[in-house]
Amino acid sequence: MTSYPELKNKIILITGANSGIGLAQATAFLQQGALVTGLDQNVDQMQLLGEKFPDFTYAQVDLTNLDELILALNSIEKLDILVNTAGILDDYQSIEQTSFEQWTKVLNTNVSTMFNVTKLVLAKINSDGVIINTASIAGMVAGGGGIAYTASKHAVIGFTKQLALDLAERGIRVNGIAPGCIDTPMNAKDFENGGLIASQVAKEVPIKRWAGADEVATVTLFLASAGASYLQGTIIPVDGGWLIK
Repeated sequence: MTSYPELKNKIILITGANSGIGLAQATAFLQQGALVTGLDQNVDQMQLLGEKFPDFTYAQVDLTNLDELILALNSIEKLDILVNTAGILDDYQSIEQTSFEQWTKVLNTNVSTMFNVTKLVLAKINSDGVIINTASIAGMVAGGGGIAYTASKHAVIGFTKQLALDLAERGIRVNGIAPGCIDTPMNAKDFENGGLIASQVAKEVPIKRWAGADEVATVTLFLASAGASYLQGTIIPVDGGWLIK
């Protein structure tokens, strides 16, 4: 993994840090010597990460519960980098299959929590700080999820671009990542029953494979580094070529 000395001792907050991409991002930043706080509704993997890295702190919090979120963020006095990664899928459900309750749950988890976390910590982010939002290729094209997930990830990209425009003059860099087929616990259903669905999906990817969460984490490190100093409002697909089809 590329070394980024400028990330050493940076104060970083990551949502959804207990599994998948968020856990990989937390691990990657800790390996660079950063001081990382993770938030998630589950803590089993964050506990293990904390045993390995003393500079990792974490809190169990329902990100959709504003009171819990405010309490969890009170202890953060300043911040260099915010990584909004928490999100859920919708099992590729069409509008006919999607209840309003499910629609609201997906939009709240994927979009409203990002708004709330960012708004609550914005005043604590240093003037040369960085915000990195995890979107999806489903935020750029249809077919990457169901109606709720696709709508939510399009909203994440819009949120990211507008936030980047609003914060540019303050020196805060805002960019996003649009992962494609990433082998994480969130996609575990695709690997059930011998992985038939996962194999079919891989055939649709130009490079014919799924990515590991660490491959998204490496892009996250780049966006947080000085090497990305002239990127603002950019959404980087990590999709094995999916969007070029």
